[in-house]
Amino acid sequence: MEQSNDFLDTASELHEHHAFTVEKGQQPLRIDKYLMNFVENATRNKIQAAAKEGSILVNDLAVKSNYKVKPFDQIRVLFEYPPYENLLVPEDIPIDIVYEDDDLLVVNKAPGMVVHPGHGNYSGTLINALTFHFENLPNNSSNRPGLVHRIDKDTSGLLVVAKTELAMAHLSAQFKAKTSDREYVALVWGNMDLDEGTIEGNIGRHPKNRLQNTVYLDAEADKGKPAVTHYKVLQRLGYVTLVTCRLETGRTHQIRVHMKHIGHTLFNDERYGGERILKGTTFTKYKQFVDNCFKTLPRQALHAKTLGFVHPITKEKMSFTTEVPKDMQTCIEKWQTYSNHLVQD
Repeated sequence: MEQSNDFLDTASELHEHHAFTVEKGQQPLRIDKYLMNFVENATRNKIQAAAKEGSILVNDLAVKSNYKVKPFDQIRVLFEYPPYENLLVPEDIPIDIVYEDDDLLVVNKAPGMVVHPGHGNYSGTLINALTFHFENLPNNSSNRPGLVHRIDKDTSGLLVVAKTELAMAHLSAQFKAKTSDREYVALVWGNMDLDEGTIEGNIGRHPKNRLQNTVYLDAEADKGKPAVTHYKVLQRLGYVTLVTCRLETGRTHQIRVHMKHIGHTLFNDERYGGERILKGTTFTKYKQFVDNCFKTLPRQALHAKTLGFVHPITKEKMSFTTEVPKDMQTCIEKWQTYSNHLVQD
């Protein structure tokens, strides 16, 4: 691997767009193929062009697209312009505010809305909306205004937003100490064996698909971060089950990953394989029924229903709840009707 002094002179002026550490079990693989699994919306041509321009560094050295990655390589993708997510533009987007005072607000996020700008989603996010409606929101540790925690784009439900530095510090500490209350409603594939239970398992990036997370156990547990999910069955609906999930920790995709890990992938969770028929019969009418449910609920069946925390100023225990949105409720009702027919048959 060689690089010119000219590149060394300009490297400090470049902006980091992506950074990865190769897992210890990675087999030799061309870096253009490797990055296609780790960079959303990337094509091999784009990656090869970036390598040709000297924008892909491994262990601080520019590499060509045929470089083969090996365990523990530090990969960085740099460009002359800053990442779009750093260029935050306030946008006049309506926000469903459940509660607001001088220190914080609680928002009911609609499904399909991204919480903060990121690769492929540079506008229309909750933060774009928040910065339009509220001035001088405090930054969190990732320089994201007002954001104490987040939920996925296609997950609906409650979020608390800090309006002051003190509120940000106090609320962030509660989430870190696991004293906040977060309960979700989910529709999952399969008939769960137990009425309630706890899922424990470290969560980290999937070794072959960076767009997914996975559970690491036993010898590999050091790869992820501890995660605990408590679940209860609300209703058994034949080939799917309606459950509540209470988070003890808050890892990315935690409920989605933990549910898949125990064999109950979220209904219509495309990223984790729930958009396929995972349980049921081979009858054409059943397939048509499930496809109709997918169209009714074109996202993973997950809603952040309940949120509780201690107010940073008044020290009052606050709790909020919101109804399951119409798309998910309609899908649940379809399964309720279907399961009633199963029982009658």
